[in-house]
Amino acid sequence: MEEVKPGLVLGKVYLIPTTLGDNAPLEVLPISIKRTIENTDHYIVENEKTARHFIKKISPSKAQPSLHIETLNKFTDPAIIPTYLDPCIHGFNVGVLSEAGCPGIADPGADVIKAAHEKRIQVVPLVGPSSILMAMMSSGMNGQNFAFNGYLPIDTSERKAMIKNLERLSREKEQSQIFMETPYRNDKLLLELKRVLHKSTKLCIASDITLPTEFIQTKTVHEWGEITVDLNKRPTIFIIQA
Repeated sequence: MEEVKPGLVLGKVYLIPTTLGDNAPLEVLPISIKRTIENTDHYIVENEKTARHFIKKISPSKAQPSLHIETLNKFTDPAIIPTYLDPCIHGFNVGVLSEAGCPGIADPGADVIKAAHEKRIQVVPLVGPSSILMAMMSSGMNGQNFAFNGYLPIDTSERKAMIKNLERLSREKEQSQIFMETPYRNDKLLLELKRVLHKSTKLCIASDITLPTEFIQTKTVHEWGEITVDLNKRPTIFIIQA
């Protein structure tokens, strides 16, 4: 890990949003993303293969061999994360790419962003889709007071207790509670929400956001009980408001 010396002109860390699915990038991303990628050769990504595919879709003429890519995921040794920013010390910009949506939001990119602040390297967030915010925007629920809770516990009893606790917090704080699930477990979670939540609690289901198959609806738990919806393997955000 290299130290930042006074007087050096440092590169910047660009937080580059990606699409939420396999749609044309420039349908949902601003032209600033394309310009940034065309001028950046150093990247920190979750998955090198999908990152290269995304970069190629955005900038087909960009030479892939010129890319310097570091991987950041749950298997990355935290001790080496600060070294990923060494290019900035030599004046090169570094792009941080999420697998889907915005880096640093429900994403391991937050670790490298923290390191950038510690090194006093400028962090530049770029505009792009966030499934969490887009679901909140379209839910009709309290957008003045909300909380994102990530993934619920896998253990059945712990998950049930968490659902009840989130419903209680929503009622007491008048706060929308946002959470998500691994796509192949969405249907199981929805069944549990119907069983555990009070019938009058509102539940928003936002699935495949920005894609042609986009599905976003808010109903009471009682109303959801009369509806069948297939969420299997579809990226989905759930929001409740008691």
